[in-house]
Amino acid sequence: MNDVLVRQYLSNFYKHREPFIEEMETYAFEHHVPIMDKAGMEFMLGLLYLIQPTSILEIGSAIGYSSIRMAKEFPNVKIVTMERNAERIRKAKEFIERSDYSNRILLLEGDALLLKEKLPENRQFDVIFIDAAKAQYKRFFELYEPLLSDRGVIISDNVLFKGQVAESADLVDDRRKKALIKKIQNYNEWLMNHPKYDSTIIPIGDGVAISKKRGVNND
Repeated sequence: MNDVLVRQYLSNFYKHREPFIEEMETYAFEHHVPIMDKAGMEFMLGLLYLIQPTSILEIGSAIGYSSIRMAKEFPNVKIVTMERNAERIRKAKEFIERSDYSNRILLLEGDALLLKEKLPENRQFDVIFIDAAKAQYKRFFELYEPLLSDRGVIISDNVLFKGQVAESADLVDDRRKKALIKKIQNYNEWLMNHPKYDSTIIPIGDGVAISKKRGVNND
């Protein structure tokens, strides 16, 4: 099967994106800002249709692209999103304020590992979306999973790292990249063997992991 042709074929069914969304995509491309790719985004939105969340925690705002896409599709959802990069925060604020959803998106500034105390006490989320520093995925998961509602899911993006996690990290010359690949490999192994969660990794986009509490139904 030709993966490139399949992706091109499926792209014909993606919903039309308004000029504002395309502007964000162009900005991200031109300024090398990592946002969720189109296939991954469409898959996640499809998953959210099944969940029908009313509250989402996003770890890693970048320029606010995913938050705005999710808020647009789900008019009853409220989103808390976190970002530490100053320039991305500035641009995220601009895009969020220009959108029609600024009253439903709360942007918290700073390192997500230090922002938990800024959340309202006893706050729970139907979805926790991890799309930030890959080396910290395990810490993000452990820190915030207690805030997941019983019917909720945790979504981790970029867990295949352009397919490089399937190869031996020892074959990579770049020391920093080698360390990152090992971190992601370790996260995936830890996630798939988590005693409290059932997880699956979908090879779409750059790899999306979906985790749900064991023994919990959506009813």
